Formats: sequence, structure tokens, C-alpha cells
Amino acid sequence: MGLKREKLSHLHFYFHDIVSGKNPTAVKIAEAAVTNRSATGFGLMAMIDDPLTVGPEANSKIVGRAQGMYAQASINDIGLLMVLNFVFVEGKYNGSSLSVLGRNSVMSIVREMPIVGGSGLFRFGRGYVQAKTHTFDFKTGDAVVEYNVYVFHY
Repeated sequence: MGLKREKLSHLHFYFHDIVSGKNPTAVKIAEAAVTNRSATGFGLMAMIDDPLTVGPEANSKIVGRAQGMYAQASINDIGLLMVLNFVFVEGKYNGSSLSVLGRNSVMSIVREMPIVGGSGLFRFGRGYVQAKTHTFDFKTGDAVVEYNVYVFHY
């Protein structure tokens, strides 16, 4: 299969989830009949194509995109089901991707989600990501989240 020795890589970037304005990167695609009555937004689903950047600033260099969806899957707290591909467009990982599938307990300071696979240089990828909210705008709902990624790959 052409596999080399397994290595561990650490990646660091910022995820910009923009739900407001003329060019949102996260859009609502579905909601349940109870979503608007739920204190947690239970049943809401959003599709995303969020930029991944070197720094937290909106004009920071883009290194990839987070493409996929998230859904409010908890009745009792803000717990998102995250189904994401981190698609890299710069540097040595250009053209490679990582797949993340897990629970994002948004109100926790640091959230951990599993990496369930990858492509390109991340073929057979496994590991985890840690997410930490950098900024959240209560008025617009826009958020910038810091990600640390730890992935084993060949």
C-alpha cells in the first residue's frame, strides 16, 4: 500500500463561522418544529464553508476551509453534532483533508472532537482536535474558534 512510517503532526489555525451579513459562511438548512421554542435551538442544522486562517483576524491568510455541517443535537445544553472536512489549500498540506465527526459542547472552554479519517498527506489520519472559542459576537452570532489539531498519519 506504499505506507511509510507513521508520524504525528500538530496544526494550529482559526475557524471563522460567519452567520451574519451579505456573505455568510454558515447558513441554516433545516430546523425542527420545536427549534424556535427550544432554549438550546434543538433541531437546527447549518451547512458551512468556513475559512481556516493563520491568525484570528478576518483578513488573516487562508490556509483551508471547514466544509460540512453542524446540528444542534442536545435538548438540555448547546451541544453540536459536527460533521466537517478541513480542506487545506496552502503549503505542504495543500490538497489534503481531515474529517472530523463528534460533539462540540460549545459552552465548555476547550472542546475535543475525534478525527475519523483524512486524504492526501493525511491518508489513514486519526487523532483529535481541540476547539476553543476566541471571540463570539452575541449580536450577530459570528464566531472565531481556535483549533489545535493532533493527527497521526503516514
